[in-house]
Amino acid sequence: MTYQPMMGPPPQKSRTTRVVLTVVGVVLALCCVGGSIGGFFIYRAAKDALGPARTTVDTYAGALVSQDYPTAYGQLCRELRDRFSQDDFVRQQSDGTPLDGYEIVGLNVQNTNGRAYGSATVRYTMRQGMPTTQTYRLTKEDGNWRICQ
Repeated sequence: MTYQPMMGPPPQKSRTTRVVLTVVGVVLALCCVGGSIGGFFIYRAAKDALGPARTTVDTYAGALVSQDYPTAYGQLCRELRDRFSQDDFVRQQSDGTPLDGYEIVGLNVQNTNGRAYGSATVRYTMRQGMPTTQTYRLTKEDGNWRICQ
């Protein structure tokens, strides 16, 4: 008589691979969601920081193009307004070549030790069609951004 081994239950399969892949998948999903949410808030913070400065530059450049020099003068910092009267500013701007349009091509703001400042680069199109580029210094005075060439 031959001895037949007794059949036992099949060996259990290891679930380690499935557990590891599940954990890795969950971690990747959380990283993607967290990165998307973080990116949104970083974008929003940058937009909030640049928005008021862009509005000042837009108002100033638009006023120069439309030859509304008193409005442009109102966007200047206190230092420039103390140096030039509004009449001097209007006279100086009126003597220049008329502008046909503009585009803000660069804008940078910083806050260092509680002092907010920045720069803006604007490309103007002159009536003769030739472009010219002007870079302005920006400073924050009394909560408002100002052009301070």
